[in-house]
Amino acid sequence: MHIFANKGPENTQTTLKLALEKANELQTSLVIATNTGQSVQGLLDLMKEMQIERPVIAVSHVYGMREPGKNELTDEMRAYLENQGVVIVTAAHALSGAERAFSNRFKGQGPIEIMAHTLRMFSQGVKVAVEISTMALDAGRIPYGKPVVAIGGSGSGQDSAVVLTPSYTHCILDTKIHEILCKPYTG
Repeated sequence: MHIFANKGPENTQTTLKLALEKANELQTSLVIATNTGQSVQGLLDLMKEMQIERPVIAVSHVYGMREPGKNELTDEMRAYLENQGVVIVTAAHALSGAERAFSNRFKGQGPIEIMAHTLRMFSQGVKVAVEISTMALDAGRIPYGKPVVAIGGSGSGQDSAVVLTPSYTHCILDTKIHEILCKPYTG
């Protein structure tokens, strides 16, 4: 496992390379978190440079995450990525979703948010990797029961990559994390 000294976008290129090499070795899909599409573009560039072709599923924030009625992934970027063969999933966060409305309103934490906090003990990106893989599986964009390489980060850029076999949201505790390829040091 590769450990970065710090979290953040400066780790994106190394994270993408480690994830792509592992996905190629396993002959599996890459699931990547995206807000603006920039990291997905970087992954596509790296795939071209390394002459590796793997399915890419990009999971974006829901509409209204930052601003009501808006999505951070512009229509232009969405169209560009789809034209490059990227499958885009836009769905409610598997590890917060509707539960967050209750914790915000009534204070306290529900079991799903406790699970999210537990995964953050490894890193925010590891939590994101589990979450986006579940969302992609729920959307039918990756096959059930097969490992994927998932890439997540902390706000912008990517700093964590995980090999896992996700499970559907309704049975998320059946998810299997096989290997953490990289993550930032958490102190």
